[in-house]
Amino acid sequence: MKKILAGIAVLILSACQSNIDSAPVVETPVVPQPTVTGAKIIGGVETLYVTPVQMPFQARIDTGAETSSMDANDIKPFERDGEKWVSFNIVNRKNGEKHHFEKPIKRRTHIVRINHEEERYVVNMSVKMGDETINAEFTLAERDKFSYQVLIGRNILNGRFIVDSSLENTLH
Repeated sequence: MKKILAGIAVLILSACQSNIDSAPVVETPVVPQPTVTGAKIIGGVETLYVTPVQMPFQARIDTGAETSSMDANDIKPFERDGEKWVSFNIVNRKNGEKHHFEKPIKRRTHIVRINHEEERYVVNMSVKMGDETINAEFTLAERDKFSYQVLIGRNILNGRFIVDSSLENTLH
């Protein structure tokens, strides 16, 4: 009986061994990690300046937001030369500095929040982050209930910045 069991064990082990030897070797391809040449690492909060007036704001960096947003009040649409424009004020809560802007409306967007929905005007604004001046779309919103008056979304971040949320104010 021992000889039979030993023979069966040898057959089983040799069968397992032959299956392992005959199995094809599959190599996992090395996939290069995407890199962004020249991208700067920034933190979860950065200082930016609304140009050309050089008005400073602490901006929340939000990789989940598609479009950047800016706190504006007294938002009034109007027509100029047959085109739709909007006038609005930006007031820096820290120092009370106030500036009036009039910009062509690029588009309107529909924002859905948990408790409500709203339509916002989208305009091009020029901002300076670090040593780079960026002209990008911003939604105009009354952000007085938010801690930060400016939110920077992916429309500015993509290709320019890599976000490390453990950092703050890395741009000078």
